[in-house]
Amino acid sequence: MKHKKAGRKLSRIRKQRRALLKTLLGSFILKEKINTTEAKAKEIKSLTDRIINKSKAALRSGDSSRSMRILKKLIPEKAAQKITADFLKRFENRNSGYTRIIKLKQRRSDGAKIAVIEFV
Repeated sequence: MKHKKAGRKLSRIRKQRRALLKTLLGSFILKEKINTTEAKAKEIKSLTDRIINKSKAALRSGDSSRSMRILKKLIPEKAAQKITADFLKRFENRNSGYTRIIKLKQRRSDGAKIAVIEFV
């Protein structure tokens, strides 16, 4: 049974899914706006919220090195630096809702639901 099991499988095994989400998350943070499928956008949204909240909590406690260690495991180093430099100041007054998903038309070739995910 699938009770209390959060997340989507995205038609991939565990390692492939983690690699996909890591690269998508890194691209999203660096570019601040990407086109992807709806399911992937929803996964990225939840991961982004968790990452920003964790780094904000580490910043409040005064342990910035802990924040960078956490971020480097989850995303590429340039993206981690961008979060600590830009996003923490930008989202200082927000508790959640750092991203928005805008649904677009279906992809013509395979009918996949496409969405744009961007930072607010």
